[in-house]
Amino acid sequence: MVAQVRMRPRKPNNEYRVNEDPQRLDQVYVQVLGQDGDKMLSEEVKWLAITHKSFDQGRRGYNDRLAFFGKRIVDLQSSLAILSSHAATGSPSPPPDDLEREPFQHPALESIPRLTEEVRKDVNSRKRMSDIAQRYGLLSVLRWKPKKASDLPGSGLELALAQALYAIVGAVSLQKGGEVANKVVRERILSQLGLN
Repeated sequence: MVAQVRMRPRKPNNEYRVNEDPQRLDQVYVQVLGQDGDKMLSEEVKWLAITHKSFDQGRRGYNDRLAFFGKRIVDLQSSLAILSSHAATGSPSPPPDDLEREPFQHPALESIPRLTEEVRKDVNSRKRMSDIAQRYGLLSVLRWKPKKASDLPGSGLELALAQALYAIVGAVSLQKGGEVANKVVRERILSQLGLN
């Protein structure tokens, strides 16, 4: 519900216009999801995935739940890509044992030391995801209300863009299935990060 009279005056030069053009939205979905990306999701879900909760005070629905689901998918796929990457970091040899026991060795276990929390946080950092989202042009269609229109990074642009990218992955997973979403993550996000 909106008050009939504003309690505080409007700040000058703080107007931020959002995209209302469905054709521009379809062009961005083609860039993000590839060929026929604009046909992958329904119209309502396309708008929902790029809507931050700050837009219209959250009255029209927003992408938090889709982003949560999409982030889990991206986390899983990036972990699998790190484990299967062939760039050996040189796993440390186990310390010598006083009882002359040898630890179990197997080729499938050699990549596990590469999967540390720091590596995962670096690969899936908000900065890197927002950079990918900007390369795909999500900023031109993102529906949100920045605190200061003159200072978008200070208003949380990085978070809003990363959340929109995750929400698109979550929406694809819900509408087209996990196999298609995993393919989108590998081909459209992880490839941008250098993980294949």
